[in-house]
Amino acid sequence: VTISVPVDVKKLLEKAKGSDEWGKFLLNLYTEAERLKREKAFEELANTLTDEDFKAILESSKEFRERLVFR
Repeated sequence: VTISVPVDVKKLLEKAKGSDEWGKFLLNLYTEAERLKREKAFEELANTLTDEDFKAILESSKEFRERLVFR
């Protein structure tokens, strides 16, 4: 499959890709971008929570584990 990209973009990507195959390189780019999105979302959420929120989450988690029974 061919993907059209401007020449300057292709040169930049080829340099970053090094000896990797295009499929592996693009998959690594995608994986890293998704990881960074999740990390950013987590940090933004953590920054909006108060100490009371963290305490409530911890208490709820403890209660859940205590009530969890495997059958």
